[in-house]
Amino acid sequence: MLNTARRGQIWPVSIAPMMDRTDRHYRYFMRQLTRHTLLYTEMITTAALLNGDRNKLLGFSEAEKPLALQLGGDDPAHLATCARLAEDWGYDEVNLNIGCPSDRVQHGHFGACLMAQPVLVAHCVEAMRQATTLPVTVKHRIGIDDLDRYEDMANFVHTVAQAGCDCFIVHARKAVLQGLSPRENRTVPPLRYDDVYRLKADFPMLRIEINGGLTTLLQATAQLRYVDGAMLGRVAYDHPYLFAEADALCFGDTAPPHTRRQVLEAMLSYLERWAAQGLPPYRIVRHLLSLFAYQRAARLWKRSLSERTWAPGTVVAALREAMSLVPDEVLDAHPQTAEHAMHSMHLCDTL
Repeated sequence: MLNTARRGQIWPVSIAPMMDRTDRHYRYFMRQLTRHTLLYTEMITTAALLNGDRNKLLGFSEAEKPLALQLGGDDPAHLATCARLAEDWGYDEVNLNIGCPSDRVQHGHFGACLMAQPVLVAHCVEAMRQATTLPVTVKHRIGIDDLDRYEDMANFVHTVAQAGCDCFIVHARKAVLQGLSPRENRTVPPLRYDDVYRLKADFPMLRIEINGGLTTLLQATAQLRYVDGAMLGRVAYDHPYLFAEADALCFGDTAPPHTRRQVLEAMLSYLERWAAQGLPPYRIVRHLLSLFAYQRAARLWKRSLSERTWAPGTVVAALREAMSLVPDEVLDAHPQTAEHAMHSMHLCDTL
């Protein structure tokens, strides 16, 4: 019998946790585009949380919610403590990373290598569930190395579900732990969507979300015929304005989305606040580089932001100057229709 008393909300679309990408400044930026999409932190290890600067690691603004904390670790007691911290700090979910294939993560004995130890993962989930009232979810791969049959994944999910996890986010590629880099592991192993669909059919009471290879919102919503949710990764960083349509397409919110000018106006005041606290401005500006992806002046915008020296005292004026290089009709355009947006993905910048 599965204990689903703490089952969380079903999010039809989410943005994947990405190292060196989904920090609090990126998340604030994305909240100017989508109010409802579930966001994740970067993966934070239990060792970092137990021994490091928790304000720096866990801090976020209310504007970033709904927000899930992703943890990396393999010690049930340590994960339990960190799950309690997630609740104390006001996160909406806590997620366990069983998908990262990097050498550093393997040496720490967590991430994708733990798919070979479903009983240990179950103990981790059980400890986390006992420590918090937050939903506890698991993000994992189709399989690893030679442990990549559907039956292997089904056994992993069944074992971990018995510990109280009822939400699994499945990256629909296996992880090759020896011989492929983390980047290659995102593209080289073939996608196996059918295995994820089969998992949902075999475990109908579980919440199954799919990740891997999705590059448009139409692709994401098409997945909802077979699974409960879809997670988009790198495209959310490389083409962030794609998510200006997410609230209407995925959540039924008919409020007008922000134009790129409105997004930047919000980021100007945000930049000013953080620069006044001593944060190097480019820590925020770097997330804006792809705001005009697949639009006129995209290359000019990127070059203008990349080549500047961003000083705290002049960052607002400098960003306004960069905005002046973009045509008004681009700055003030509303999201394209989904069909037009898909076509634009195949076009080159004109400048």
